Amino acid sequence: MSGDFSPDQKRYLEGFVSGVQAVRGSRGAPGFGGSAPFGGAAPAAEAEPTGPDAIHLKAMAAQEKAGKKLVPQEKAKREEHPFDAYARFKDMAEKGQFAKQLDDFRIRFHGLFYVGPTQDAYMCRLRIHNGVLKAWQFRAVADLSEQYAGGFTHVTTRANLQAREISAANGIPFIEGLVDAGLTAKGSGADNIRNVTGTPTAGVDPQELLDTRPYAKEWHHHILNDRSLYGLPRKFNVAFDGAGRIAALEDTNDIGFQAVEVKDGFGVAPGVCWRLALGGITGHKDFARDTGVIVPLDKAIKVADAIVRVFIASGDRSDRNKARLKYVLDAWGFDKFLAEVEKTLGWTLTRVPPDAVAPRPESDRLAHIGVHPQKQPGLNWVGVVLPLGKLTCGQMRSLADLSERYGDGDVRLTVWQNLLISGVKDADVAAFEQTVADIGLATSASNVRAGLVACTGNRGCKFAASDTKGFADLIANHVDGIGLAVDTPVNIHVTGCHNSCAQHYIGDIGLIGAKVPINDEDTVEGFHLHVGGGFGSDATIGRELLRDVKGEDCPAVVEKMLRGYLAKRDGAETFAAFTRRHEIDALKSLFELETA
Repeated sequence: MSGDFSPDQKRYLEGFVSGVQAVRGSRGAPGFGGSAPFGGAAPAAEAEPTGPDAIHLKAMAAQEKAGKKLVPQEKAKREEHPFDAYARFKDMAEKGQFAKQLDDFRIRFHGLFYVGPTQDAYMCRLRIHNGVLKAWQFRAVADLSEQYAGGFTHVTTRANLQAREISAANGIPFIEGLVDAGLTAKGSGADNIRNVTGTPTAGVDPQELLDTRPYAKEWHHHILNDRSLYGLPRKFNVAFDGAGRIAALEDTNDIGFQAVEVKDGFGVAPGVCWRLALGGITGHKDFARDTGVIVPLDKAIKVADAIVRVFIASGDRSDRNKARLKYVLDAWGFDKFLAEVEKTLGWTLTRVPPDAVAPRPESDRLAHIGVHPQKQPGLNWVGVVLPLGKLTCGQMRSLADLSERYGDGDVRLTVWQNLLISGVKDADVAAFEQTVADIGLATSASNVRAGLVACTGNRGCKFAASDTKGFADLIANHVDGIGLAVDTPVNIHVTGCHNSCAQHYIGDIGLIGAKVPINDEDTVEGFHLHVGGGFGSDATIGRELLRDVKGEDCPAVVEKMLRGYLAKRDGAETFAAFTRRHEIDALKSLFELETA
């Protein structure tokens, strides 16, 4: 009968059987290890898991053997791989039923997130490698969002798109519509490798060391086509930074590939290659750290694959708060971890001293907004300001039309929650900017508005303690409305919870949502405020300045902070540098924020 099955079906059945064996074996089920039932002869040794899920099943079994208890999400993955639940999810959609509890976790492997109780709806997050879509794809997402979602999208802090207000019946049609448009949401949530980010100006940037798009694309397709790379101990982020003018924030990722130029005279071939950084997770106060390893450009995908596989085998599956790569690195140290990576690769990684690498070009904190000349003579990329990442479907279609009429047909999303249109001719810039204004958007912004980032907040996320986008907008409107001339870039990051999707620790000013007590029983929405964060060559974790500031008070507090900085800074000193050279109590005094 085995001849009736295709090779793919046989592989699937092998994985399914090994999963059942692992479950039964871990529970001491009769016939799968342990003592023989009823005094009979001992059964044969438990079969070794095989198939694409084997690496995960072995890791789960090893943790249980070590006396650890798997978290419910790990058990859910073992009992039914989320990809195998798709037909069941389609049946639920036809009945108008949302996937909830552990099924909510499973359906995130397909890109859908049930966001109750905040909304009785799904959110869908896409996968867009390097943040680049064709105009016709952007238009298709608008059509899908209008037909099946709430009529708008958000640009995320991973240069991605997400749609909201999707009904139970419309979740599956939405994600199947993405595939019809040459896009996908597969693996964009839960314990998977998330959207692959890269330099947004890749291929058009005069200062870049290399174009990151081919590498992000190769890694994207490598993930999509290997089931063993799904169901990690926890989510995993990878970014490629080509040293262009707009930062990709690769140092906030689990793996950061940084384009660098290796100098001659250090025993390795000079030229451009990748510098490997590991362990970034700024919500846990850690940037990706330089490993001293340089990677040939064509070996990046093999190295990333090996790193992920070592993480799969070694990550903690019993405590989701300590399940990210950072915690493996903290426990093992970089030397032991890299030795395991080399064992997986089958070859030795190349290491160089820091002085073997030439200084990288610095990013420009305002290059994601406005008109900027490309490396191609006579052409420009134009950064469009979005109101905290939000776009209506009508605006999306208009921008797609603009990209085809004036640009090169690409729409480029950035981690700063805006987008770029590339390939705009010098002669067309004025007409382009006027058309953008006509659809209610802009190509210029104040330094405060340009650097404003906010996560979804409690309008659409059950974890958020505050309305991040609403209060962020109030802050920018207040500062701009009073005419406060902030003549230097200032990044304000507003996040709703400790998952830190808006990365509050890396902002000049970072706000994290909190329930602020106003008496013994009641609370209101508010924030804890941090200062002095940074990224790239200025990477620093911000320090807490104030706790329990009511949301309605934040605009005035931020105004005081900016006024104090502008009045007392040393020459062209940045806001971050100013706050770092003063102790917290001194800053409170300088900003006139003393509290009783």
